[in-house]
Amino acid sequence: MDKFPRVHRLPPYVFAKVNELKMQMRHEGADIIDLGMGNPDLPTPQHIVDKLVEASQKPANHRYSASRGIKGLRREMALWYKRRFGVELDYDQEVVVTMGAKEGLAHLALVMLSPGDVVFAPDPSYPIHPYASIIAGADVRRVPIGADRDFFEDLELAMRQTWPRPKLLIINYPHNPTGLTAEIPFFEKIVDFAKDNDLLVIHDLAYADFTFDGYEAPSFLQARGAKDVGVEFFSLSKSYSMPGWRVGFCCGNREMVQALTRIKSYLDYGLFQPIQIAACHALSGPQDCVREIMDIYQDRRDALCEGLQRIGWDVTPPKATQFLWAPIPEQFKKMGSVEFSKLLLKECKVAVAPGLGFGTYGDDHVRMALVENRQRINQAIRGMKDLFAKG
Repeated sequence: MDKFPRVHRLPPYVFAKVNELKMQMRHEGADIIDLGMGNPDLPTPQHIVDKLVEASQKPANHRYSASRGIKGLRREMALWYKRRFGVELDYDQEVVVTMGAKEGLAHLALVMLSPGDVVFAPDPSYPIHPYASIIAGADVRRVPIGADRDFFEDLELAMRQTWPRPKLLIINYPHNPTGLTAEIPFFEKIVDFAKDNDLLVIHDLAYADFTFDGYEAPSFLQARGAKDVGVEFFSLSKSYSMPGWRVGFCCGNREMVQALTRIKSYLDYGLFQPIQIAACHALSGPQDCVREIMDIYQDRRDALCEGLQRIGWDVTPPKATQFLWAPIPEQFKKMGSVEFSKLLLKECKVAVAPGLGFGTYGDDHVRMALVENRQRINQAIRGMKDLFAKG
């Protein structure tokens, strides 16, 4: 691997230790309740699937498509932003379709960054947020994030201690894995900070619709001046339960969108066109399916949080995302997140994601994904109850 410098810069995959144990136990016949990976289990709404089937019957749709996405899909994304957030987007210059937000974010980092550039990313964070920049050859400075911290104080401290000055800030609200949320004034402070420090901003809005208890997640692009400094990624993976379809968007700052559009023209021919046509139907068609999906996840959140609290695990129900960011109980805290995750797997047959996999500041937490039904969640609670009783 030393011959491949971009691979060599990537650290060992923290989740691998837990995943290997999980696969070994499954091979031995264990029934594992898997709350580890945030892989949506609910089916894609039928009207979207029907449109895919219809479009795939037409041979003209089997040809190469457009690397930046068909015009109709870019237009529907712009209309979605207008309806949803009141944000005006030029679908020809300020919207590009990506193969999921992850691919788009990685390629945008590749086109923006050079070796020696510095990027600010939260810690903990979803791995692609820092590692897209690392793969591109940049250096990442991790900024702590948490319910008990002031992000702007930590950001200012990082700025004072960093040279050369950072080029890019990557943020994500609602936040994976912590579930932290933001409001428009927060984003306006981000815009002001970016302008004051000559920074560009990437915001990941993957969980725009994954909101509970009346909370509504704003768009970064709603903040005044946001398009001057940054872009936002959104995908259909979570909102429409379309993770395997790989439909995402980068929207906002014209220069950043066009840079991503340009590099994609060299790298791919775009998504299979019937998928893009079905994605248009998802955005423009009935939207009640989105709330129905979210109601199921809210019920799962309630079942998980209420069950954990019953057995003595003090957790706070998240207002957003499909995850619970759970502090490791005091009696197990000294183990750290990897060993505690392995303990839950061995003793309770419950798989969770160790917080260390999201950054060093996450090592006192584990992340649980709401990807099992209520019955299986209750089964997981029963399995953990005995472990907590033993202490």
